[in-house]
Amino acid sequence: MQSSEEYLRSLMLQGLAGDASSYRLLLVGLATHLRSFLRRRLARLPQEAEDLVQELLLAIHNQRHTYDPQLPLTAWVHAIARYKLIDLLRRRARSEALNDSLDGGEELFVASECEAAEARYDIAKLLRQLPDRQRLPIQYVKIEGESVADTAARTGMSVSAVKVGIHRGLKTLAAMMGSHG
Repeated sequence: MQSSEEYLRSLMLQGLAGDASSYRLLLVGLATHLRSFLRRRLARLPQEAEDLVQELLLAIHNQRHTYDPQLPLTAWVHAIARYKLIDLLRRRARSEALNDSLDGGEELFVASECEAAEARYDIAKLLRQLPDRQRLPIQYVKIEGESVADTAARTGMSVSAVKVGIHRGLKTLAAMMGSHG
């Protein structure tokens, strides 16, 4: 049985090789995958999810030449999705900041949403500096909530290597944040 990662990756590679029907299947599969990915992250903004899925599919199409076939496709897709999600949250924060609130309470929500988006961006910048053996386990287990066993299967690492990668990566991140703060 082929995993979702393997299936989508094979469709991507076939699509990059010029197979139009595989590419169409990839876009359908990615749309489903992205809806699930965004549903959790946009629980309070469900109306934004479908627009963002379409924006992401266009970005993936436009950036497909940057995909490295040696890396997991979903990691590449999630990186694009995170940046687009942060852009959306920033746009919303800016547009909501222009509208005066009747009760004033929304301003706190907008500010905290923007700060959270900026924090996610900062973390993503720091994560990109880590080697894959540390970055991917942190990304999958700590950020996306996958199990250690699923992450091991997804990355081809052993369970203990995933745990060590998380431990060393978090230690490196803490040191990096200490030197930036």
